[in-house]
Amino acid sequence: MMPDTTSTAGNDPVAAAIPPPRRKALLLAIVVVAGILLPAGGYFAWQTWFAAGDPGDKLLTAVATRGNLEDTVTATGTLQPKEFVDVGTQVSGQLKKLHVDIGAVVTKGQLLAEIDPSVYQAKVDGDRAQLQNQQAQLADRQAQRVLAALQLTRQQNMMRDEATTAEALQSAEAGRESALAQVNSVKAQMQQTASTLRGDEASLGYTKIYAPIAGTVVSQAAKQGQTLNANQQAPIVMRIADLSTMTVQAQVSEADVPKLKVGMEVYFTTLGGDNRRHRSTLRQIPPTPTVVNNVVLYDALFDVANPKQALMTQMTAQVFFVIASATDAVLVPLPALHPVATTGEGRRGGGQGGRSGRGASGSDPRSQFANGRAMVSVVGADGKVTEREVKVGVMNRVSAQIVSGLEADEKVVIGSKAAAPVARAPAANATGSALVPSAGRTGGRP
Repeated sequence: MMPDTTSTAGNDPVAAAIPPPRRKALLLAIVVVAGILLPAGGYFAWQTWFAAGDPGDKLLTAVATRGNLEDTVTATGTLQPKEFVDVGTQVSGQLKKLHVDIGAVVTKGQLLAEIDPSVYQAKVDGDRAQLQNQQAQLADRQAQRVLAALQLTRQQNMMRDEATTAEALQSAEAGRESALAQVNSVKAQMQQTASTLRGDEASLGYTKIYAPIAGTVVSQAAKQGQTLNANQQAPIVMRIADLSTMTVQAQVSEADVPKLKVGMEVYFTTLGGDNRRHRSTLRQIPPTPTVVNNVVLYDALFDVANPKQALMTQMTAQVFFVIASATDAVLVPLPALHPVATTGEGRRGGGQGGRSGRGASGSDPRSQFANGRAMVSVVGADGKVTEREVKVGVMNRVSAQIVSGLEADEKVVIGSKAAAPVARAPAANATGSALVPSAGRTGGRP
């Protein structure tokens, strides 16, 4: 007996609207699509959660490349003019006139400023008047000396004729000696006055301040009309600097100072300098350190030409002292290196044991390869990993130069990938049967 499709179609408006032949075709299409999607989904789930992956996919690799490498000590420094002079005044008084402004380029001997000279000019005038008075006194004393000498000669002649007494002769001799002493006294006073005059003339000259060197006025500490007191220390009026050569003062930690040598190559960059490298050589390492927050820092000084004056005072410099360098060298990441195994030691973990890195002591991992020998794990074209000994050259904290034992474009192992946080396939026991994971483990590794 046939089912009553008429009543069913009557109850379902959608089904009633679809003719019976088309309903059969739609059902067939649904069955076909389900037959395709279910196997594909099952295969994807198997590959994702249960299928064992390729061991090579668990390794992190890098390709050896050619390039330049530097081993450097970095530091932060500031720029200062190599030659600069703080121009001060040696006399007290009011700053009457400033002839230059900040930024002015001056030549050696150029007039920069003037102190009010009134007091010092008066002292000079008084010294000169006193000196003239003493010169007049000297002329009088010299005339008295001539007279005393004549009187002595007359008494001597009279004494030969016994026309005078011995007392008169002695008095004439004393008069001549006294006149000579008075002449010498006035001469000494004149020397003292002349010395005072020279000092006062020097003080008068100090009221005009001249440039001691050629350069640029980089700062002014005094203003026109200000009263300066030079009794205790020389007040600073301005600073003149020769900006054609700058000195970089870099502060290096005590751990890195033994790596520096006078004459070694050094370069630096400045903020906003478009990464332009200014090169020089290390000139000096003063022996006295600076202690900042219990950190011992040593100054490292070097000079750099500044013909266009693009480098300015107090600029911050990022300094790089070049310990060693290599050009057009075969380079690999530092984690690709591991020490050469000694007798009784082996490689563990498929080439991952002994990977370079900081040990418990926190020492520099590069110290393991100070003898120039290292091992690398090389991935061949067939995907197999082989161990190979190489000779290491220049190293920094990122890369290492391979002198021999490895060519550019070869692939080396630098680590292993971390396990993904998904369920893994059950491990197999000795007989090959699967070990069923415990109930409830759905997200971590088995």
